[in-house]
Amino acid sequence: QVQLVESGGGSVQPGGSLRLACVADGFRLDGYGIGWFRQAPGKAREGVSCVSWSGDSSLYADSVKDRFTISRDNAKNTIHLQMNDLQSEDTAIYYCARQIFRRAGACPASDFDRWGQGTQVTVSS
Repeated sequence: QVQLVESGGGSVQPGGSLRLACVADGFRLDGYGIGWFRQAPGKAREGVSCVSWSGDSSLYADSVKDRFTISRDNAKNTIHLQMNDLQSEDTAIYYCARQIFRRAGACPASDFDRWGQGTQVTVSS
């Protein structure tokens, strides 16, 4: 069975940090780009970050640039999203997804075919 499983969400105060993990089950991650998306209550899903299949290219939404870092650990079949200086507007369910097209410099949502179940991130004082 091909699936992605997210973990690492939780509740933190503003300025805090969390590290999300996305583990692939049933396939090797090193052949695919991976993206992180989030959806806050009442809002549309938005792309947060993505890393190319080769690991040499990554993109970030302007709202998280310089605060979030995406990384690959192919040996552990895992993608991480390190989130620092979290703010209330980062509160959302975070999803990872598998990108089936190999392209550099872009990761539109239409590229992604498998999605995890999501992990909740809540930032509140």
